Amino acid sequence: MPGHGSKPVKSDTSKPLRRDPYEVLGVSRNSTDQEIKSAYRRMALKYHPDKNANDPKAADMFKEVTFSYNILYDPDKRRQYDTAGFEAVDSESQDLELDLSSLGAVNTMFAALFSKLGVPIKTTVSATVLEEALNGVVTIRPLPLGQPISKKVEKQSAHFYRVTITEDEARAGFVCRVQSSDKSKFKLLYFDQEENGGLSLALQEDSAKTGKITSAGMYFLGFPVYRLDQTMNSISAAKDPENAFFKQLDGFQPCEITELKAGTHVFAIYGDNFFKSASYTIEALCAAAYKEEKEYLRAVETQILTKRVEISKFEAEYREVWIHKRSCIWLYKSLFWLIFTYKC
Repeated sequence: MPGHGSKPVKSDTSKPLRRDPYEVLGVSRNSTDQEIKSAYRRMALKYHPDKNANDPKAADMFKEVTFSYNILYDPDKRRQYDTAGFEAVDSESQDLELDLSSLGAVNTMFAALFSKLGVPIKTTVSATVLEEALNGVVTIRPLPLGQPISKKVEKQSAHFYRVTITEDEARAGFVCRVQSSDKSKFKLLYFDQEENGGLSLALQEDSAKTGKITSAGMYFLGFPVYRLDQTMNSISAAKDPENAFFKQLDGFQPCEITELKAGTHVFAIYGDNFFKSASYTIEALCAAAYKEEKEYLRAVETQILTKRVEISKFEAEYREVWIHKRSCIWLYKSLFWLIFTYKC
């Protein structure tokens, strides 16, 4: 695997010099995804604006940490960077996530306005919530299997739930789903339990509009379950519609965790509305009764992955034909100019 050292990568004056993402996060090049994720969370908490008000150096470090993580957490971007450095990574697509709790009223209003206009606004979980979870000082409510619970959570706050599953239920598969009938924005979170009793964020799903509701779900079915990050394609479409057409399925990526072990697991609902509390209904289900649905899901995912490969091949053919067409146009123009010059 080619190395890039720890010195800044050379660039033109219009782009800022950037340090090696591995160096920024303090991890080695053979680090696992989980090690990279843990390092990011640790440093994001350390330099988060919530804890470093009016400290521009901490703010810059927080941005650098987030930028580095956005490269290394994505397998494709990480491979591209390892192969050819920053030149292989589209740095313009590395969008920072906003912590609404640190924006202030005016900036929050602008963010809400842009969101209403259809501009994808990425948000992150408040550092205060993450730190309270890490210190084990959050209230955790029980969530019995098959019994929906409906509540309201304040903006930039979280409700925590614990679910206990048996060996048989773990083998059959487990689903945690949340929906909001008033189309509230929220995040569904899953936490790892640390040895000291604290909780560290492991998975995050943003709510999405599906018909007349917003919903999010986590599926631990013993096989990779894919999700489609439409925000990525929305941003690229605004910059390059033609390229976005071929990259529509690039955001179709597998979830990091495919199954849960028997025992107690902790989920949370985070209020992600700009100004008001978020209404939600959360439910935990054993997938034993949904055997046909599981097989159908696997079949659909296989079809989508096949189509993604086909689109990629078609793109290569399209690019080749387009380059040939441009070459022919250039040749015809050159010949026309030569003939015109000769006659004159």
